[in-house]
Amino acid sequence: MRLAEEDRLAPRMATLRALAFSVALLFACADARRPSPHLVFVLADDYGWNDVGYHGSEIKTPHLDRLSARGVRLDNYYVQPLCTPSRNQLMTGRYQIHTGMQHEIIWPCQPYCVPLDEKFLPQLLREAGYSTHMVGKWHLGMYKKDCLPTRRGFDSFFGYLTGSEDYFTHHRCVPVPPNNETRCAVDFRDGEEVAKGYDGRYSTHIFTEKAVGIINKHNKEKPLFLYLALQAVHSPLQVPSPYLEPYAFINDTDRRHYAAMVSVMDEAVGNVTQALQESGLWDNTVLVFSTDNGGQTLTGGNNWPLRGRKWSLWEGGVRGVGFVASPLLSRPGTVNTELIHISDWLPTLVALAGGTMNGTKPLDGFNVWDTISKGNPSPRQELLHNIDPLFEDISPCPGRETGLTLAESRGPEPWSRSKFNVSVHAAIRYKNWKLLTGYPGCDHWFPPPRMANTPEVGRTAATLKPVMLFDVKADPEERNEVSEKNPEVVAFLLARLEHYAKTAKPVIYPDDDPKCDPGSGGAWGPWA
Repeated sequence: MRLAEEDRLAPRMATLRALAFSVALLFACADARRPSPHLVFVLADDYGWNDVGYHGSEIKTPHLDRLSARGVRLDNYYVQPLCTPSRNQLMTGRYQIHTGMQHEIIWPCQPYCVPLDEKFLPQLLREAGYSTHMVGKWHLGMYKKDCLPTRRGFDSFFGYLTGSEDYFTHHRCVPVPPNNETRCAVDFRDGEEVAKGYDGRYSTHIFTEKAVGIINKHNKEKPLFLYLALQAVHSPLQVPSPYLEPYAFINDTDRRHYAAMVSVMDEAVGNVTQALQESGLWDNTVLVFSTDNGGQTLTGGNNWPLRGRKWSLWEGGVRGVGFVASPLLSRPGTVNTELIHISDWLPTLVALAGGTMNGTKPLDGFNVWDTISKGNPSPRQELLHNIDPLFEDISPCPGRETGLTLAESRGPEPWSRSKFNVSVHAAIRYKNWKLLTGYPGCDHWFPPPRMANTPEVGRTAATLKPVMLFDVKADPEERNEVSEKNPEVVAFLLARLEHYAKTAKPVIYPDDDPKCDPGSGGAWGPWA
């Protein structure tokens, strides 16, 4: 009887399968006809977790709040604790240990850049038919011309090459070897030539103007990749005076200036978004906003309630403000808690562009578009924050200027048989677990100035240990160290660090080159 019923239903089922296939084919053809999306990546500099309105900050960020509320806010998103490493991983999709850049940043007179055999994101997008443009901060090396943005995939570049400069004069002052005499010179480029006529104009305004100009002039028939790497809100703390007025209530001078700088940045994002809408590009645009590292508490930034700051491997140094805004999102208006890292953008954006990974070295990043757009589980379950055998604490905690003494071992520990050197500055994340070894950097919780004297604020913690474990899902503030209760997790993560250490390239970190000196009236730029 059952077989007869199946025989009777077979033609109907075949018809339904054929119909389903036809519908799938129709959608596939529609996707094939849909033009590649325009990609806009806005990277803020030194922007802290507690410095955006939707995290409860006293700083007003109406454009970021509104844009992210209509998009997808990334609540479990990670960057690197410093400028160059984050930009390196954004451009290559690879951990910094795999490019030899696991130690610090590129200083102006160091003769190196991200290795030239690494293929950059704009190169891949240009191969996919994109117009590629960059505005803002480079900081990936400039000692020779082959290292410049226009030699690494960008059709155009307007901005500066080093890590920081004066917002108005666009000069950078650097001690130059062999006598470490301070040399101040302009660092502002239009393509590969020195940009002139901008003295006295605020860089965030200039960069916004350039980005809007690129959008307005863009040929709509061709997909656009715009990388806007803002100088804001990195030091020096400089801002046009009208932006200070709304923050007169903030008594701390650094915090007040920083807040005003954030307002200029927020305004910039609003203006760029408006340009995309008015030009007719927005309906097919994916906009990503990200910080490059945690806030620097020494210059007004704040990561409360997270522990640590820029330069550290604590959550305050590596958990980043980030979101995606786009009409192409399947689930807009959501908060995503899946694990995502800055190295994931390269494979994600190239996949959106319909490009290929031809010519890249093995990637550490994952395509996380379905995670962001649809809310699917992240393909990433593990994240190496870094392994830096040369780490030095150049911005120690207040009162700890003489450096850190780790707790002495008291008998057998869960890590006692590990082959990984636990005195090395390193951290790794697996699912909800985070393991830190060596000295992670300043371990304070830095409250915003308005909370500095309140009794519930704890500024210091217990003595640090060579190996520390935290459940950062349950304890994002890293207040409860649980290595002794979870020896099997410690052993597993130390083994993973040992694995990564074996794959690491030797550290590239050359001495300063006296030939970097631009001389009187010159400009910072290629010298080799």
